[in-house]
Amino acid sequence: MTGAAVPPPTTWPDQGVPWHFGDPLREQRHLLAGSAAVDLGNRGVVTVTGPDRLTWLTDLTTQVLTGLGPGDSALALILSPHGHVEHELHVIDDGSTTWLIVAPGTAPEVVRYLQSMQFLLRVEVADRTDDMAVVWEPQGEPAEGLPTWLEPADFAGTGHVEAGSDRGGDAGKYVSERPDGLTGREVIVPRGAAAARIEERPERAGTWALEALRIAAAVPRLGLETDHRTLPHEVGWIGPAVHLAKGCYRGQEAVARVHNLGSPPRRLVLLHLDGGEERLPVHGDPVRLGDREVGWIGSAAWHHELGPIATGIVKRSTDAGATLTVACADGDLAATQQVVVRA
Repeated sequence: MTGAAVPPPTTWPDQGVPWHFGDPLREQRHLLAGSAAVDLGNRGVVTVTGPDRLTWLTDLTTQVLTGLGPGDSALALILSPHGHVEHELHVIDDGSTTWLIVAPGTAPEVVRYLQSMQFLLRVEVADRTDDMAVVWEPQGEPAEGLPTWLEPADFAGTGHVEAGSDRGGDAGKYVSERPDGLTGREVIVPRGAAAARIEERPERAGTWALEALRIAAAVPRLGLETDHRTLPHEVGWIGPAVHLAKGCYRGQEAVARVHNLGSPPRRLVLLHLDGGEERLPVHGDPVRLGDREVGWIGSAAWHHELGPIATGIVKRSTDAGATLTVACADGDLAATQQVVVRA
């Protein structure tokens, strides 16, 4: 029997929505079976309207959005002038409005940046977080009549987003395949209707279950697998979120330089943690090779099959076959690596 919603601890990235309902491992199975949905009402929702919206957003982001038809979705990033990731945008166009799902608490910042770049273009930007909410559902097709963002094919394990190529090759040099697939959709609904939509499913699941599935697939998330220095190459966003043959955008020169002339300084790995210890690291915990710090923890969770797992961002020079140590507040944990980003 499903229990009452349990709120998350302060160290959990998703505040204000259910963490779990008493059995997060079972809840993962509910998601995989399609019998539960997840409340992501903490996500931000931004709209862009006007006839210039898709051309304008293409100019500002890492993705080609001009080809989006009604109901299509894409993943895009806003970068700093030095190519570091500043915002992750889950983009949906319905034919008259472009909807952006953004990380918790970042909608005002996204709106400020976009409005600062309007100039004389025919676009209007609005923060819709107060009246619109997001529900994650374990389906791979759009919800009828509602703005729906689909996990990119690279993340779902169903193919690859067309991302072009450059002198350094195509996106396949970074991630040949994810450790697992994450099939799902983010559906935007009126905030007052979100609870009823979730309750249409026979089972309940919280963000712990969804995060475990995301981590197992090594799908990056802004603010967890990223810091102020993150390049898209390091976490496997080249391809799903970054088009290699599009025109100029802020940070494009840095993206091209790393892709064509070198390799990113760090890479994303999936860490399999010592299952004999009934504890997990938290975001930012140091990762060490011997006495040397080589990286940090992105996200961690208990997986219903794999046990304790975590994403790590480690120096590219780290021996992929070496056993690492995660320095937690209450003691060290041994961790073996599964390389995700190869380049």
